[in-house]
Amino acid sequence: MASVLIIADHRGGIMGRATWSALTCGKEIAEAGGHDLEGLIIGKDVGSLAQEMAKRGVKTVHVADDPALENPLAETYAKVTADVIKATGAVWVGAASTVQARDFLPRVAAMLDAGMATDVLGVDGETLHRPVWAGAVVAEVTIDTPLKIFTARATEFEPMPETDTAGEIVAANVEVDTGALRAEYVGLEELKSERPLLSDADVVIAGGRGTKGKFEPIEQLADMLGAAIGATRAAIDAGWQPNDLQIGQTGKIVAPDLYIGAGISGAIQHLAGMKGSKTIVAINKDPEAPIFQVADYGLEADMFKAIPEFIEEYKKIKG
Repeated sequence: MASVLIIADHRGGIMGRATWSALTCGKEIAEAGGHDLEGLIIGKDVGSLAQEMAKRGVKTVHVADDPALENPLAETYAKVTADVIKATGAVWVGAASTVQARDFLPRVAAMLDAGMATDVLGVDGETLHRPVWAGAVVAEVTIDTPLKIFTARATEFEPMPETDTAGEIVAANVEVDTGALRAEYVGLEELKSERPLLSDADVVIAGGRGTKGKFEPIEQLADMLGAAIGATRAAIDAGWQPNDLQIGQTGKIVAPDLYIGAGISGAIQHLAGMKGSKTIVAINKDPEAPIFQVADYGLEADMFKAIPEFIEEYKKIKG
């Protein structure tokens, strides 16, 4: 039977939560088309991750395990993915819309002459819903090539729950000629923080141009609430925060239970990255700031006064 193949996103031996959301998207496509749902894990020593994925409603998990795949290099991941697609006969291939998937999946599409849709928000049979114009419009698209490739926006799909039974785990035939590669993995400069990952956090506190580069109040509030910190592109471009913390159309897409935006005007590119949050709180001294249009609660105030006052009141309540 033809299958929908979902590629896992993982780092440092930890499966990205977005993978479970991509599986949910894949399941909807599989059920509509009468296909099997399968998974693919690429890397080195990923046996335990394969066991995790096998418990998430998939029929089969294909494991491409090789020392040459230890680091996520687009050239190797694209080659291995294309080989697995050919071997399994998958007709749909997808992954969570992460930086890694955006890097190598378009290469797979080019290698196999497949159509591709990115940032899928919803599925209706074989019709995919995806944002255009920074999310101002949701387009309904279909892919008419035999092989169809997509990335799913994890914030729009509930994570696939564990099941009582596990799918089969099989080894994929891996052939990687490292000598033929035109790129070399040099290293990863990763942001180290004890705070939650921005893409997985239940609470996100973000700052924009209005912070004037002074993120101390936001950091204090984030530490108190156990939240992740985010920033607008303006704050990133100014060098106030590292690139990993950018929220928006060209950054990370987040949908936490609580999003607090301080000193953020609400440009459409930023709103595209956070308007799916369950509860949005905006703090801005400009009453005409666009972010108030999407906020559930808006506070017209100077963040440098409002946040310290909130922290003090919170401490009183918590004792």
